[in-house]
Parts: sequence; C-alpha cells; structure tokens
Amino acid sequence: MPRTNPAMRPARHSPRRLILYMEGPQDRAILRAWAYRLLPSMGRQLFGASVILGGRRPARAAEHFHSAGGVDAGLAGLCVLDRDDGNQPPHPGSGVPGLEFFTWGRRHIESYLLVPAAIQRTLRASNGDQRIRRAIDAALPGSVDEAAYGQIDAKRLLGPNGALPRVVGQPISVQRVARATREEELHPDVHRLFDRMREGLGVLDPRA
Repeated sequence: MPRTNPAMRPARHSPRRLILYMEGPQDRAILRAWAYRLLPSMGRQLFGASVILGGRRPARAAEHFHSAGGVDAGLAGLCVLDRDDGNQPPHPGSGVPGLEFFTWGRRHIESYLLVPAAIQRTLRASNGDQRIRRAIDAALPGSVDEAAYGQIDAKRLLGPNGALPRVVGQPISVQRVARATREEELHPDVHRLFDRMREGLGVLDPRA
C-alpha cells in the first residue's frame, strides 16, 4: 500500500494556551471533574495553567493576564465567576484584549451539582434506597423551577452542616457529585462554559 505524501495530509490543529481563572480550589475541582466528560484530552493543559483568584476578583484576573503577556504572548484567558448575591450583576469587562469572563446564570457553581440522580450515585449503599431519593427530591426545588435554582444558596445547602447532608444522613462530596453527573444531566450553562473553553483553546473537536 503506497504511503501518503506528507504534503497531502491535513494539517493538525494545535491548541492555544488558555489561562483559566477561577475563584477557589473547589471551583477547580468541580470543573476538572466535568472536564473528564466534556474536555477529556485537554484537562492536563487547561488546569495546569489555571489560576485561583481567592474570591470574586475579576480585576486580579485582568492584572495577571496582562502581566503574563496576554495576546502578544499567544495567550487566551477565561475567568469564571459566581453570581454570589443571587442577582445578575453587570457583565464585567477586563479592558484587556483576549481575556473574557463567564458568569454563572445560577448563584454558585455548586448550584449545578443539585442533580438528584448524581447525588444519589455518590452516597454509600443508597442506589436502591428510595427513602434517600425522596429526601433529596424534597430538599430541592422542582426540576423545572429554574428561578428557584437560580436563587438557592447551594454552597450552604451542600456544606457539612447543610440541609441536604442532614436529610440523607451523610456528608456529600461536591467533587464526587461532579464526577457522577452524566453529560446529559449537565445544565446548559455548563455546556456553554465548555464551549467557551474549546473556543479559547482553539479546539475544533467538541469531544477533544
């Protein structure tokens, strides 16, 4: 069988370097867990270059991206922010070319872990326990009540002393819930963020 002429092969697409800015270590753990499903081949590169801001500090992201060389150094930047107060804030602008912001539509990144089936999959000996599933369902808004999910304080709800661990009788690991959430269970906001990541990386394959 004749070899293919290298000059005739389609050019490989080389991903760009994207700096991902996040508020805290838990945000990174959740996003890394989702990346196993949505961006499996790029997780090491993406999170190796990530920066923890230590809170909702968009100005710090802009300062870091500028000091790293920005677009002149061939970089793209994406800063992921919580809404925090339950109200949609003005969309922040960095004033720095190449740095974009993504603000969650719901209050916190943890709000996207309120998936009853995924929570149940992480609990010990509970996969067939309908009592626990009923307790989870009772503690959460109805599945179609997006307005309620937009306002709920998921950090407190899922925390060590939160209502959800109390009703199920055991701690809930947000990272395990993120890993247990199937692609079709992820909220459209999560898919939109990963689309932005692929765009920033210059990755054309949606399953890269």
